[in-house]
Amino acid sequence: MSHLFYQAKGRRPVGTRAEGITIWDETGRPVIDGASGAMVVNIGHSNERVLAAMRDQLDRATFLYRLQFENEPAEQFAAALAQRMPADLDKVFFVSGGSEAVESAIKLARQWAVATAQPERWKVISRFPSYHGSTLGALAVTGYDLLTQHYLPMMQPMPKIPAPTAYLDRDTLTMAERGLRYADMLETQILAEGPESVLAFIMEPVGGATTGALVAPDSYYARVREICDRYGILLIHDEVMSGAGRTGTYLAGDHWGCRPDIVALSKGLGAGYTPLGAMIAPDRIVEPVLAGGGFAHGHTYAGNPLASAAGLAVLGEIDRLDLLSNTTLMGERLLAGLRELAERHPVIGDVRGKGLLLAAEFVADRDTMEPLPAELNAHERMVELAFERGLILYSRRTRGGKSGDHFLVCPPMIVTAEQVDQILSILDDTLVALERELGLPTS
Repeated sequence: MSHLFYQAKGRRPVGTRAEGITIWDETGRPVIDGASGAMVVNIGHSNERVLAAMRDQLDRATFLYRLQFENEPAEQFAAALAQRMPADLDKVFFVSGGSEAVESAIKLARQWAVATAQPERWKVISRFPSYHGSTLGALAVTGYDLLTQHYLPMMQPMPKIPAPTAYLDRDTLTMAERGLRYADMLETQILAEGPESVLAFIMEPVGGATTGALVAPDSYYARVREICDRYGILLIHDEVMSGAGRTGTYLAGDHWGCRPDIVALSKGLGAGYTPLGAMIAPDRIVEPVLAGGGFAHGHTYAGNPLASAAGLAVLGEIDRLDLLSNTTLMGERLLAGLRELAERHPVIGDVRGKGLLLAAEFVADRDTMEPLPAELNAHERMVELAFERGLILYSRRTRGGKSGDHFLVCPPMIVTAEQVDQILSILDDTLVALERELGLPTS
């Protein structure tokens, strides 16, 4: 009997050891971590240099409260992060996870508006579908009905615009034209809400679980920045999943040179070695808030020295092992392999993503992109069948959580070419088993 409970009933194997891209269960069976946990373990499991940095900090101090002491690991980590940020983002606010990072970003934006004599600005536009966290503030900008529906009376739902799912469109527009059309939906929503009431627009530069590694057409990003500037609206990038090198650049937004006003980071920031997240903003936003009486927000473990030491060591390993380059190279190999699988398995309607944040979406018909019947639970069965074959995947439903099965393939950034090929071989075998079990068409 277990005294734990989380999202659902059911038991899982006990994990007893993890190293590199492999996890072993209590029977000694190895399983490839093809999802990096939940797109977290970017540098792989049990990295000795990170563990050594944590041991060293354990001998110094494990907790120093930020209102009583500063600590060297947090200062060093913040400085190192600021060097990797675009434009003028140089002020770091540490938290313990992604939901806290997004919540902090929204609250900082609101306080900035009040501090700069714009109290009428409070609406944060986001996209549907999307996921930005599980706290009430983060849920308010999340577009995923299954996660938000129970809590609607307890929160202030925010305006939504369609996510740029251009791969589903069946029109005569080019991808560049589609990107502009989706971006212009932001301006339409701003005007409908009243520009003076809109505070910010939050988006994932590369989508996470709810959109299955969605990448917008290139034209989308610059137009969004232009629209935000036109109406004095802050652009918040949720890089909780896509950041920390996962797509081959430290921030996914770097692929397009898209300048955010605030960034939320987590997951790969601590890489599974410690709960860790960060909000990063420029002094032009932070200083008015501090001058106006301070940021009315905080978390007990913000700037924790042990977490900061781990995060700084993770950052060092990304550089030492040149993991951004490896992510790009291995991502290209994995993406090409997934596209080859799609040629052999007609149930795959789309393959997409950047770096090692990749996904494949199931369809019933490639021409119409009609999703599989929801009752098949194809994405869940794909995960279970892959696990039986020694591979961990991550899956969700793309179209608002109700249909549109997809699975994500996101191994740690240390993955080798041989390991990528092994993952692809298991995927091929798993897809054959899924097709047989669900009676799906085969090539």
